[in-house]
Amino acid sequence: MDRHGLDSDVRPATDEDRLAVRRLLDAAVLAVERVDERLDAGDVLVAVVDGRVVGVAVLDPRSDGAHIDAIAVRRRRRGRGVGTALIEYARTKYGPLTAAFDADVRSFYESLGFAIEPIAEESERFEGVLE
Repeated sequence: MDRHGLDSDVRPATDEDRLAVRRLLDAAVLAVERVDERLDAGDVLVAVVDGRVVGVAVLDPRSDGAHIDAIAVRRRRRGRGVGTALIEYARTKYGPLTAAFDADVRSFYESLGFAIEPIAEESERFEGVLE
């Protein structure tokens, strides 16, 4: 059990996780380019509880860390530390993280310590950096 009381394993996604990753992204209505390529490169993380993928993070590695292209958690698992565990693992693996996101998930990123700024010319979009 991790420090959030979540009995999960966060790890890079495997080929066996491919369908679960796609289903989670589809359920969250997140269109992510090159998912298969990123899976093959080890840049997709999954949170697994009781043998089931309950969360996914798709990352785009950069020279100075990584950009979070998408993060999705099963609806019934939200608010239980799954997203936090994915971000913490990503930060450990990649270093500083960046993300662009809508206003409705701003509180999630704020709770993790991201420095957040509005994206110019996009009234309901924000970008964040976690050093």
